[in-house]
Formats: sequence, C-alpha cells, structure tokens
Amino acid sequence: MSTSGAPGRRTSQWPTLLPFLAAVAAVAVVGGLSASAVPQEYASLEQPAFAPPSWVFGPVWTVLYAMIGVAGWLFWRRQVWSPVLALWVVQLVLNLAWTPLFFGAGQRGLALVDIVLLDLLVAATVVLGWRTSRPAALLLVPYLAWTCFATALNASIWAMN
Repeated sequence: MSTSGAPGRRTSQWPTLLPFLAAVAAVAVVGGLSASAVPQEYASLEQPAFAPPSWVFGPVWTVLYAMIGVAGWLFWRRQVWSPVLALWVVQLVLNLAWTPLFFGAGQRGLALVDIVLLDLLVAATVVLGWRTSRPAALLLVPYLAWTCFATALNASIWAMN
C-alpha cells in the first residue's frame, strides 16, 4: 500500500501494473500473430549447434515478458516518466519488430540490425535504470542475456541460410 491522492488516503498501486503487463502482452500477441508458422519455419532453417528446440522459446519469453512488464512498472513508480522509461518503451518497440522481420518477412539481416539495437537499448536501460530502481534493472538482466543469445542465433542463422 502506498499513499496517493488526498493526504491520509491509502490506495494500492498494484492496478497500475496492468498497463505494463498489457503492453508486453500486446508485443507477445503481435509477434505470435505475425509468425504463426514459426515452429515449422524455425525447424526448416539450417541452425548452429547451439540452437535450442522451438518449444523452449514460449516458456522463456513468457517469463521474460512478465519480468519486462514488472521492470517497466517499477521504473514508472520511481519517476513516472523518465529517460529510463523512454528507453524501456523504445526497446519494447524493437522487440515488437523482431519477429515480423525475422519470420514474417524473412528479413534475417534486417532482424539482426533490429536485435543488435535491442541489445544496446536493453543494456542502456539496465545501466540507466540501476540509479532509478535496482530491482527493475536486475529484472532486465536475464532479458539482456537472452537477447544477446538470440543475437548470436540470428547472426548464425542468417549466415547459414
């Protein structure tokens, strides 16, 4: 519980988490709709030895999207609107663009540019966010690790295909 509104009035901030979770859910849904045949297409690509099976991506992204949403909310709770929250929004847009580029349009090189920019923005969000909310910045570290892994996978698949 936190104090907001009139002095002495206590309200919960939990409902303010919903727009952040909705934003990441929208990114997940758009990505899913833009690439309905992902498992088949992914399986048909020549892949490096370190490529995980397609079933791994759903559970990983479900957890990461929840963490991304909570991180955005924690940043917002600390400063409402700030440069770190602006970075959070822009990285989410780049995240949104990757699946349609890679799978929907088959633009693996352009998707690689997108994901490298995504890596840089997530890293910048972690670094700048550290001063705003350490828990939020820490929630983004697994996301950064996964996008860096995905960057190597994207680059390898682009080179092999």
